[in-house]
Amino acid sequence: MTTFDAKAVAARALPLIDLTDLGESATAEGARELCARATTPHGHVAAVCLWPQFVAVAREALGASGVKIATVVNFPGGGEDTASVEIETAQAIADGADEIDLVMPWRAFLAGRPGFAESQIVRVRRLVEGRALLKVILETGEIADPVKIRAAADLALAAHADFVKTSTGKVTVNATPEAAAILLEAVRDSGRPAGFKAAGGIRSVAEAAIYLDLADRIMGPGWASPTTFRFGASSLLGDVLATLDGAAPAATSGY
Repeated sequence: MTTFDAKAVAARALPLIDLTDLGESATAEGARELCARATTPHGHVAAVCLWPQFVAVAREALGASGVKIATVVNFPGGGEDTASVEIETAQAIADGADEIDLVMPWRAFLAGRPGFAESQIVRVRRLVEGRALLKVILETGEIADPVKIRAAADLALAAHADFVKTSTGKVTVNATPEAAAILLEAVRDSGRPAGFKAAGGIRSVAEAAIYLDLADRIMGPGWASPTTFRFGASSLLGDVLATLDGAAPAATSGY
């Protein structure tokens, strides 16, 4: 997309944001501040996404705002201790999480053990069934090979992921339009209702427009909504609000 209506894109993007703080220095006070930022004069974001230890803090802070609480498990490494991931997931749900972002054990997948990766997703799915959405992080920048990215997306969707997500935001290559297109095509071809989340490095309305344009082209205009499409970002909201307010673009910082 080379030209676009910035305000229209900003208005579309705002309710699709998972406003994120997964920094190493995150605190409970920072979680409360994140929750306060989630509701704006232009509407609220889809969710806040924070470390599991801050889910209960967010639940108290958000009240009946309508903002969902997402948290991460097996994050960021995508390890193989599934029992620990199950414990982490169960606690997060007990604390009030609405959405679980699970890092697929992508190293096991690349090592030729797709069954292990599928098993972990299935086991977490059983825990969240009827209680929380399951977003599966594929770490597409580390998988790298487009054929393998598609295979990972197909695996996650077959294991009944509610969303497939590009990245943790913690590796060198995170969300890219190329990976996004592969994941959106996998969702389209899956034959089941599922969503897509782009995470890591999306900081501006112009960048958001690229991903929304992809969704419109692959899934059809009007498909992208909070139930099907998310941006995982910490700084995109600033640029969205500056654009909606008619101000100069806000300064951005890393995700």
